[in-house]
Amino acid sequence: MTAVGSPASVIWHDLECGAYAEDLPLWRELAAEHGDPVLDVGAGTGRVALDLARAGYRVTALDRDPELLGALTERAGGLAVTTVVADARDFDLSERYPLCIVPMQTIQLLGGPEGRAAFLGCALTHLRPGGALAIALAEALDLYDATEGVHYPLPDIRELDGIVYSSQPVAVRAERGGFVLERRRETVAVAGERTVERDLIRLDRLTARGLEREGRAAGFARAQRARVPETSDYVASEVVILRARA
Repeated sequence: MTAVGSPASVIWHDLECGAYAEDLPLWRELAAEHGDPVLDVGAGTGRVALDLARAGYRVTALDRDPELLGALTERAGGLAVTTVVADARDFDLSERYPLCIVPMQTIQLLGGPEGRAAFLGCALTHLRPGGALAIALAEALDLYDATEGVHYPLPDIRELDGIVYSSQPVAVRAERGGFVLERRRETVAVAGERTVERDLIRLDRLTARGLEREGRAAGFARAQRARVPETSDYVASEVVILRARA
């Protein structure tokens, strides 16, 4: 739940990402298999971290946005969640983990092969021998553009403290080395004041096989895969599970 007076970054993050739950059973299954503490990379406002903590696992939630982690801390209450403000490509924690997870497409936000290599190196040094690194990615996205009359998803809408927030995906375009997701963000206040802005997110193009190769190059011993099925609002995810050497 978004608190009254939340920063805009928290409101939009919750609206656009917070309702996704299709992957939660997989993260719980991996936590049951490997134990805790679990390192959740790109934790945001705690969609996955709080679910695991409610299931009884200790979680370290890492994100570079302090406002998102502030909301997570507030929501955690007495749950066993520790937050860390850090970049996924450069972090140094005192803990070593049996499981590190990277939900949704966070791995595709790291700026290409060099960014992923930096993250994989950090993750490997933070895993216990035999520990698992589970990374979700989208190999392909359906391309569309509202300006060309193509059907696109309905908006996510929420009212908060008298303001209606609406976020609508209006385009997914291919570009060299990746994809650009465009959303139309609109707010309407009680008095009728209206704002409209465009939000762009760039995802690197990446396949499960390519990530497995990068994992081997970073020093991981082996890999396996899982899959999160698509929903009416979200694409399917391939999940690559890399193992640290025992």
